[in-house]
Amino acid sequence: MARTNGKSEIESLDAEHELPASNDAGENPPTVETTAADLAAEPTEVQKLRAERDALLDRIARMQADFENARKRAARELQDHREYALADAIRDLLPVLDSFERALKANSSQKDLRGGIELISKQLQDALARLGLRPIPTKGEAFDPRFHEAIEMVETTEAADHQILEELQRGYKLKDRLLRPAMVKVARNSKS
Repeated sequence: MARTNGKSEIESLDAEHELPASNDAGENPPTVETTAADLAAEPTEVQKLRAERDALLDRIARMQADFENARKRAARELQDHREYALADAIRDLLPVLDSFERALKANSSQKDLRGGIELISKQLQDALARLGLRPIPTKGEAFDPRFHEAIEMVETTEAADHQILEELQRGYKLKDRLLRPAMVKVARNSKS
């Protein structure tokens, strides 16, 4: 223990918080300032705090349950959306399927068959265009590696350098997103 001015810390603390000494003359002993009313009030205060705590815990539990229910509902709605998102697309393609079935059942000449297939191809292209599908332009365009895949480079003086000569497989974009690049033959003109 450290001593200050000849007194220990305990002695100095006792001196600061000294209780009045009782004398032997029969005076009343020192009273503690806690009364019976204070003691009676404490349990109600504790009970009030416990009730408030229980109410808050109940509220938290309800909010957590609401959050879980909302999360499950959102997941269920997302799953439903995934399952039925293609319904409109398929509905647009059903007339094309019907046309194919009619063409296969028909007994017609080769010329009529070609005309029917061209009509079906047009129906299919229209249905896909309504869904936002767009073909990537190729022949005569400048090669763009973002949208075109060069399968072959052809030496020629008849076309500009890096100009697309032929489309081998059509490429498509859905709105602004590339679905498949176009496979093309590209001109290489060393004179230009």
